[in-house]
Amino acid sequence: MPSAFQFQCHLVLIFLAASKGETRYLEVRDAGEDDPFLLLSEDLKRELSAGQIYRRSLRCIDMLSIEGQFTFTADQPQLHCATFFIGEPEELITIDYNFVNIDCQGGDFLKVFDGWILKGEKFPSSLDHPLTTSQRYVDFCESGNIQRSIRSSQNVAMIFFRIQQPGNGFTVTVKKSSNLFPCNVISQTPSGRFTMVIPHQHRNCSFSIIYPVVIKISDLILGHLNGLFLKKPSAGCAGVGDFVELLGGAGLDPSKMFPLADLCHSFHGSAQMKIGCDNTVLRMVSSGKHVNRVTFEYHQLDLQETETRKENTIEEFCFPSI
Repeated sequence: MPSAFQFQCHLVLIFLAASKGETRYLEVRDAGEDDPFLLLSEDLKRELSAGQIYRRSLRCIDMLSIEGQFTFTADQPQLHCATFFIGEPEELITIDYNFVNIDCQGGDFLKVFDGWILKGEKFPSSLDHPLTTSQRYVDFCESGNIQRSIRSSQNVAMIFFRIQQPGNGFTVTVKKSSNLFPCNVISQTPSGRFTMVIPHQHRNCSFSIIYPVVIKISDLILGHLNGLFLKKPSAGCAGVGDFVELLGGAGLDPSKMFPLADLCHSFHGSAQMKIGCDNTVLRMVSSGKHVNRVTFEYHQLDLQETETRKENTIEEFCFPSI
């Protein structure tokens, strides 16, 4: 039986929309009968010996979470295709073009997007990414041999393509590298524990969990400087340069989600929240003046937990959707 993440990603793939800028969208009509989540298997990862390169063909709609070399060859005109790449939270993804044979002049295209874009919504959002939307696209038909290696800014990336002539296609190699300070992350799993650290950087970082979850924040340090905690305003987070917010919604873009709670005071202890939304995001806003840190754990929300309140639980949200 598919997991919640697999179900959500099937929906994501079926209703995939990708755009250059904000205008042109792809519409995927059929995700195919093959399971695009085969490569999420930990067993397969363990079976690959050190130095061995995994190789397989790409489907028109696909998802990959493993390094390797992947080839797509059109057996018929393919107009609406996309491959999603996802790594562990502490990983960046590099996509290298090994071979490309497409007809750019005839309307084919092959583009890499730095992040995911679904139904016109982006992750990371435009507010949280260091590049503009147009800079996040790398179009092979425009760059050609100039840029044959693209590295993501977070643990997710995607390619989308149109190939009309049977026999044409491309081969890419996918590699992963370590990210010492992960910022924007989509979780592969419905449960886990993570510590987000923003060291003197003026940036916003989002951790996205595509499940209804119980999220528990166990440690929050805001405005930490030389071992001292700076005093914060006594009421609300308005005007505070460093804070954490919890968001919930049905889409992918954190900037379009509902704000559920703001945390702008450092604490050691436990703050728990049940969020029944399709997507839950913990987002840290950092002024760059301090070292900010938050530790949290999460697990998938079940129906029994929706009926039981626990101590230190903030009001529940989005339960009608689960």
